[in-house]
Amino acid sequence: MKIAVIQGPNLNMLGIREQNIYGPMTLDQIHQQMKGSADQNGVELEFFQSNLEGEIVDKIQECLGTVDGIIINPAAYSHTSIAIADAISAVNLPVVEVHISNIYKREEFRQKSVTATASLGVITGFGPFGYHMGLIALTQIINEMKAAQNAKIAAQQEQPKEEK
Repeated sequence: MKIAVIQGPNLNMLGIREQNIYGPMTLDQIHQQMKGSADQNGVELEFFQSNLEGEIVDKIQECLGTVDGIIINPAAYSHTSIAIADAISAVNLPVVEVHISNIYKREEFRQKSVTATASLGVITGFGPFGYHMGLIALTQIINEMKAAQNAKIAAQQEQPKEEK
């Protein structure tokens, strides 16, 4: 199983910027913790961060046919990017959106996520641990999807040839 972890603008500044909101961990430290957990569960992670909306859209599109799912923190683009939401919808992959801070306890403009409408679910407000929660959730979702697909294939193979 392979999962892309896509990080939006300013997340490269974690550990430096607004530690009272985002905490002291750097993005690299978060990724290392995720990798440790993923390795224990046989999951391959691919990390990507960009401050540019178009690059994030491109990366989401590149995920089609190359990964089983996406964990995304669109950061500030969560609140404005129809392009990222459209890209998520277009690739038709399971996507879990993660936010380090609780967006519902922040400024009013941060309390709505345009990109969340295209995601399966949103984890918000648990700090860096939210990425671990997202990894657990997405791994479970992908496993359930694969099991359902395998059951459907098995059921089709069991049908008498005249019914096919």
